[in-house]
Amino acid sequence: MTLAVVTLAAGKGSRMKSDLPKVLHPLAGKPMLGHVLDAAGALEGAQQHVVIGHGAELVRDAFAGSNIEWALQTEQKGTGHAVAQAMPSVAEDATVLVLYGDVPLIETATLQKLVAVAEQGELGLLTVTLDNPTGYGRIVRNEAGAVQAIVEHKDATPEQHQIREVNTGIMALPAKLLNNWLPALSSDNAQGEYYLTDVIAMAVKDGIAVTALHPGSEAEVEGVNDRVQLARLERVYQQQKAEALLVQGVSLADPSRIDIRGNLTVGRNVFIDVGCVFEGEVVLGDDVHIGAYNVIRNSRLGDGVTVETFCHIEQADVDVRCALGPYARLRPGAELAEGARVGNFCEVKKSQIGKGSKVNHLTYIGDATIGAGANIGAGSITCNYDGVNKFRTQIGDGAFIGSNSSLVAPVSVGNGATVAAGSVVTKDVGDEELAVARGKQRNIGGWKKPTAE
Repeated sequence: MTLAVVTLAAGKGSRMKSDLPKVLHPLAGKPMLGHVLDAAGALEGAQQHVVIGHGAELVRDAFAGSNIEWALQTEQKGTGHAVAQAMPSVAEDATVLVLYGDVPLIETATLQKLVAVAEQGELGLLTVTLDNPTGYGRIVRNEAGAVQAIVEHKDATPEQHQIREVNTGIMALPAKLLNNWLPALSSDNAQGEYYLTDVIAMAVKDGIAVTALHPGSEAEVEGVNDRVQLARLERVYQQQKAEALLVQGVSLADPSRIDIRGNLTVGRNVFIDVGCVFEGEVVLGDDVHIGAYNVIRNSRLGDGVTVETFCHIEQADVDVRCALGPYARLRPGAELAEGARVGNFCEVKKSQIGKGSKVNHLTYIGDATIGAGANIGAGSITCNYDGVNKFRTQIGDGAFIGSNSSLVAPVSVGNGATVAAGSVVTKDVGDEELAVARGKQRNIGGWKKPTAE
């Protein structure tokens, strides 16, 4: 049976006070709509349908390349009207799952339970009991406890306002039934809109069972209407990720001060200090120690790697037992072999640092290959750019580059070679050679320092 997931994402989100469509506001570095699509996409056979309206092109562009059937709601006439825009592209024998692009923490396991109800020909409805249900549609049950209808807050009686079980808007039902009920919706209500929730009463009238299920937590079905709610759900999400890491055996200095904006894979005996941000796909091996306030994006750190404070690591591959920082920056294409060191205020870009080599202080290594056991002195740089083109520098095994040297690429320094401090190297240096490329020192006696006039 086909599963059509219809996600409503047409709202403007005025309370966000932003030109960005509400569903594109990020949670954990990903648009809220992306979280919803990922949760639904994990369901077997899911076909994604997204209803867009305000900022439609921006939403399309944000998910360019995704397998999504888009439906345009040009006028905002309510949830029932929105779902109706998607139905022409939904198969008659499909099961329809209705979701919302601003409810980002919904879980796949919860959705699977709803779909299972609908696949039996019933209507699965997700409800939640709140201490303060103000503003939500109330779940009206009969004396036997069966769901009879959903009454929106503005249309509810004083007695119905006392009901604490409310509608989340998330439901699953056969497309055939939905196609029968949608044309019968009425806008004769306080909002003047076509409520999807009215299909509950229609189901009851037609003798279709309505099964109410509940999420694992309130946060799972909490929608975002303003930045306060978005910030709150961000912390809920991050707390969930932190707790999952703790269960895996990771030591977190403070579980409330870590941000994961992607997928973090960890080995054994990993320690993460406060204020660290992990983005994209990050892999940490066994016995990795991450100091405070590091940003690591789309990178792999091997076993026994130590990262001191305030490092920025992006698209880098760091082998076992390397040491980084503090204040080191690895840019895309940085590759460190076993035991390499990149120290404070050093930057490495699109370069390979050989086994056991050291780049310890105030150094820039760009478009270079450094062999094993080399030492790059403080203040040294590879001059890789002539203003138009990039060129590579080759530094051999065991080479020693003296402090404050500039290697003007393309250039190579051989195995065991030494470059004297303060040199500007423009020609290749052979194996075991010493290169001295600096002006001859002159000491002038009797020199008088300038004085203020």
